[in-house]
Amino acid sequence: MSGKVVELKEEAELEVLLQGSKDKGNVLVLSFWAEWHPPCKQMATVVKELASEKPAITFVQIEAENFQDVCEQYPVESVPTFVVVQGGVVGEALEGADPSKLVALVNKVAKLAASSSTDASPSATEDLNARLRKLTHAAPVMLFMKGEPSNPKCKFSRETTALLKEEGIRFGYFDILSDDEVRQGLKAYSNWKTYPQFYVNGELVGGLDVIKEMKEEGELQNLIPKESKKENIHAYLKQVVNKQRVMLFMKGNPDNPQCGFSNKMVALLRECNFEFGHFDILLDNDVRQGLKEYSNWKTFPQLYVEGELIGGLDVCLEMHQEGELVDLASVKV
Repeated sequence: MSGKVVELKEEAELEVLLQGSKDKGNVLVLSFWAEWHPPCKQMATVVKELASEKPAITFVQIEAENFQDVCEQYPVESVPTFVVVQGGVVGEALEGADPSKLVALVNKVAKLAASSSTDASPSATEDLNARLRKLTHAAPVMLFMKGEPSNPKCKFSRETTALLKEEGIRFGYFDILSDDEVRQGLKAYSNWKTYPQFYVNGELVGGLDVIKEMKEEGELQNLIPKESKKENIHAYLKQVVNKQRVMLFMKGNPDNPQCGFSNKMVALLRECNFEFGHFDILLDNDVRQGLKEYSNWKTFPQLYVEGELIGGLDVCLEMHQEGELVDLASVKV
């Protein structure tokens, strides 16, 4: 698969590619995109050119709307987003349609791939400390944890990933349960005996207790590189739900809903002559997950009026039957 562009058809294909990356030290660049989005089409052309120039790298095109579960496992907030996976390690991520930045990122990882291409198993020949240094520098912010952010395998890893997401911090990660050499070696490398371990620019910050303390003292955000920060999710959600007087959070957009419930909700609002803004939660996993906690409502679509949650489709249908929904539409501000 090296040097090719693979269009993902089934999630199982990605598992095979990821396993090959882990076993052979290959480099994958996961390209999350949407076919209807013009900037994504522009970047797809760039990806094809890079693939022809970089035989050590496999580019995987992933239609974000068709692989929502996959998007949740990576730092994907919008399309296009590119995520580097090297030797099974999730490393740097690049968001947006900027060809020059993508070229720079690919050139960087290609050099790393070339340095390890003489042996399919770098850990067999490299000094362990050199390997650990590469891993801790794989992304500006790295978390060594048990499991993955979408499926932590211990409560400390779960609490840490939740805290980082709440703080709007983008991070790469390494599952130490998948490699005992790393798991044991990192304890001596950083003189820190427990997990998770949190690194910034290759330097150990500490574990969960340290991160909690830094957050409480207002020091955590100052430590994080600018490129790894996202806006505080709760502040962002408050801003988005108030973007227009009536806001619909749905799958897809009003002209092209991506689920039956969203389709029915749009039809209902139009029937009641609503003027409403919309937000496609398929394109921003932080909003998709964060909104569930923000309003304590676990499903979509969600309808908001003047920043307050009205409910989902069932609630709106009931209000319509009782003549209450049309009253909301007629209110003028």
